[in-house]
Amino acid sequence: MKRVAAVDCGTNSIRLLVADVDPVTGELTELDRRMRIVRLGQGVDRTGRLAPEALERTFAACREYEAVITDLGATSVRFAATSASRDAENRAEFVRGVVDILGVEPEVISGDQEAEFSFTGATRELAAGIGGGAERPSIEGGGGRRVGHVEPPYLVVDLGGGSTEFVVGDAHVQAARSVDIGCVRMTERHLVVDGQVTDPPTPGQIAAMEADITAALDLAEEAVPLTRARTLVGLAGSVTTVAAIALGLKEYDSTAIHHARIPLDQVREVTEQLLTSTHAERAANPVLHPGRVDVIAAGAFVLLKIMERTGAQEVVVSEHDILDGLAYAVAERSEEPRKES
Repeated sequence: MKRVAAVDCGTNSIRLLVADVDPVTGELTELDRRMRIVRLGQGVDRTGRLAPEALERTFAACREYEAVITDLGATSVRFAATSASRDAENRAEFVRGVVDILGVEPEVISGDQEAEFSFTGATRELAAGIGGGAERPSIEGGGGRRVGHVEPPYLVVDLGGGSTEFVVGDAHVQAARSVDIGCVRMTERHLVVDGQVTDPPTPGQIAAMEADITAALDLAEEAVPLTRARTLVGLAGSVTTVAAIALGLKEYDSTAIHHARIPLDQVREVTEQLLTSTHAERAANPVLHPGRVDVIAAGAFVLLKIMERTGAQEVVVSEHDILDGLAYAVAERSEEPRKES
């Protein structure tokens, strides 16, 4: 077993996984998994630059993560930076800050690389039959089912803040494409007026967002056969939050969410609820992280449009994603120890 750390820095959040990984069997034992909402992509779609306050929030999270990595004794670290830092003119400033704190250079990975890591992290357990068992209600009074046997090929959808990755495969990736329809990007592009999120959005705003999503799905379908897969697997905070609401959870519980199967009708119901609610009503929901209150409606809407486009009647929700894929990758390759920070 190798003790490794993986950091995924996206448009909305930065997440850490420290785990013991057997690179031969693929067994992964989680030691620490945490997330901070830092909004690194704040304003990037408009300005093309990372805002100073967004960088400082991200660096504060990196300092926290450095302490965790050191305390747990992980010497091999991989840091993946995704959509926001790909788009930013001043990404060199971001890279310098991460190296100074964590002693490892962030890899500004492509959308296709991001999709492959997400696919591996999300499907390795499913392919091995881990976490299955008899289907049963996920939680008393809530919707959804636990995952039983699921059929490949899989369509893995990683719905992030700035972009969404689509990847189809069975044991291996067959096709992948990243498109710019993340929850933060859709919110900032369509639901903000005079610097404030419309509360709730107007029919015109929703229609404009839908047109943007449709165009992006057309682009994705040029590379990825969106209707070929037999199982839709959904990843990242927008998807897991929709699942938590659909399941009727009283607090966020990753164990209840992981491998839950949420039907299309419930995704539609949750999305309509979020699109017609006020900020205060969303903030009062205990499963909603404060950093997602303003962007979750757009995220849920993207998920709904994806399910309608693909014909999926349910989404299998995974808490394992790009972080787990990165952890497998770092365990399977020879790593230089990180520099002293």
